[in-house]
Amino acid sequence: MSTVSHPRNPAPTVDIVIHAAGRGIVLVERRNPPPGWALPGGFVDYGETCEAAAVREAREETGLDVVLTGLLGVYSDPKRDPRGHTMSVVYTAQALDLDRLAAGDDAGKAVFHPLDALPPLAFDHGRIVQDFIAGLTRLRP
Repeated sequence: MSTVSHPRNPAPTVDIVIHAAGRGIVLVERRNPPPGWALPGGFVDYGETCEAAAVREAREETGLDVVLTGLLGVYSDPKRDPRGHTMSVVYTAQALDLDRLAAGDDAGKAVFHPLDALPPLAFDHGRIVQDFIAGLTRLRP
């Protein structure tokens, strides 16, 4: 009798930093545990690329169609999500039509927050946003 082994890997997720100059970044207020404000994002479906998952999750949670503009980083601290070990591929993005912003899927609210007036963020999203801001700072003369 053979034993089937099941690997114990982190679950792949994506998060998206949707930025608009003068307005800040899009945050969603989570309807499901853990509560709080977060970047739009979620789990990558089987057979889906991380890029496709990011575009899908942005649309599902915010109503926005986005164009990915870059890869911010990969965040894999085993303690980043209290529900279990996840690994997030984080993209930056621009929305095609900012007027379409509306909460959807498991988001209670979806709003722009200025970078200098952010609420406390769920998961490790505070660190992700700080990395994003550091990148913006490097680009400014």
